[in-house]
Amino acid sequence: MLAGSGCSFDEAERNLKELCHLQVSNDVVRQVCDEEGREVRKWMKSSPEPKKAFDAAKGVVEFSTDGLKVNTVNGWREIRQSVISKRNPALAAEPEDWDKRVLEPPTVRLAICGIANCNLIGASWTRLVELLGLPDDLPMSIIADGAKWIWEQAAKRFKGQDAEWVVDIYHVMLYLFAVAKGLGTKEAEKWVHARVIELIDKGGPGFIKHLNDMGAPDTSPATAEAWTKLLHYLTENSDSMWYGERLKKGLPIGSGLIEGGGKNTLARRLKINSARWRVRRAENMGAVRCLQYSGLWEEYWESKRAA
Repeated sequence: MLAGSGCSFDEAERNLKELCHLQVSNDVVRQVCDEEGREVRKWMKSSPEPKKAFDAAKGVVEFSTDGLKVNTVNGWREIRQSVISKRNPALAAEPEDWDKRVLEPPTVRLAICGIANCNLIGASWTRLVELLGLPDDLPMSIIADGAKWIWEQAAKRFKGQDAEWVVDIYHVMLYLFAVAKGLGTKEAEKWVHARVIELIDKGGPGFIKHLNDMGAPDTSPATAEAWTKLLHYLTENSDSMWYGERLKKGLPIGSGLIEGGGKNTLARRLKINSARWRVRRAENMGAVRCLQYSGLWEEYWESKRAA
């Protein structure tokens, strides 16, 4: 399973022959990975090990979710990874130092994934809450890209927790750069940098008012369209951008953990050139990769030996 989850099944076949003198076909590697992937998914829903690891770790709870497109036999589908973690706060930082500070690494992280509609993805979050036994009024951060369905599902699935919603600051910057595109590269960077500092300092509602008072940086039609989209995005997420307060507490304001996790955990295996998956097999392989990412590989195999 380790060989097949780290590279294509063809390459795994060659590696096993060369390194282990084990002659198996790529179909056997695929079958083993698929079968164990199903077992991993069951294990993550019922084993006490994820809760044990989560309870033993220190830090503030964070939850993030993000998706990536994978090629399936039924066309491109989004597989969504969701990660709950703990992290000790970093040192307090000023607005101008927001992108220079060093965050503490997670003390624990647990990942799940699935290809499904938003309600079923949200249901998997409910199962995660139940599996971990998250107490009511637990302070936690929910960091996401600002999609409305995420906030709706988060409110439904984490309703017992004291959750603070945080829209990823880098997604805000994408909208700001779209507005500043007509200024040229260097001037656009200066303009966006100044706006980000203002956003951190003022918070969402104050920043929106400031932008309305200031106006767009130029009068071109493209800028006007980008300006409208920016204001709409900010308004939809106005109460999720209290970045200054979070910097003072040493808490993250970006979704780097889930962005990096998606690329290094799922994309690295599921988006290999020419890969084309059946949905269930993609989920099974994703479960194996999430198990590795969660640091529960040894615990999983120990439970198999003990069974």
